[in-house]
Amino acid sequence: MVNDDIRERLVAAERRFEESPVTIEHGLNVSDPELVQLRRACRLLAAGLQLLDRGYYTVVIESSFVAIERTIQFRLIHDGAMAPEEMISNHRRLYQRGAEIGLYDEPFSEKLADLWTQNRTKTYYRLGIATKEQAAAMQQLAIDFHQHYVSTSQCKHECLC
Repeated sequence: MVNDDIRERLVAAERRFEESPVTIEHGLNVSDPELVQLRRACRLLAAGLQLLDRGYYTVVIESSFVAIERTIQFRLIHDGAMAPEEMISNHRRLYQRGAEIGLYDEPFSEKLADLWTQNRTKTYYRLGIATKEQAAAMQQLAIDFHQHYVSTSQCKHECLC
C-alpha cells in the first residue's frame, strides 16, 4: 500500500519532468545526439571517481559499464553506424554493434558482454558483494576505453573529461 505522501511525491516528480527546463546540468546542453552520448559518458566517469573514494563500489561498477555503453553509442552515431533515435537496450547487442563496425574485434565484444553478464549482474542484484578492487578495475577499464575511442574520433575536443 502506498501512502498519500508517496503518491504526492510521485505526482510532483511527474510534473517536474513535464515542465520546461529551468536549471540545466552544465555541459549536457547540446543538441547533437552523438555529443549527448559522449558527455553522458564523461559525467558517469567523473561521478564514478567521486563515488569510488566514498566506498560506493556497486554504483561505480554500474556507472563504469554505462559509461562504456554511452561511449560505444557515441561512436556508433559519430561513425554513421547508428541512427540517433535508435535504441539498443540489450547490452550484448550493443557490444556486438561496436564489433560490427570495427571499434574492436568479436572476442573483445564477447568478453565485455560476459563481464557484464557475470559480474555486473551479480553485484547489482547482490548475488555477490562488490569490492573496491573490482570497482577500481572497472573504472580504469571505462576510463581507458572512453579515452581511446574519443581520442580516435573527430570530435575529441568535445569531451568533458
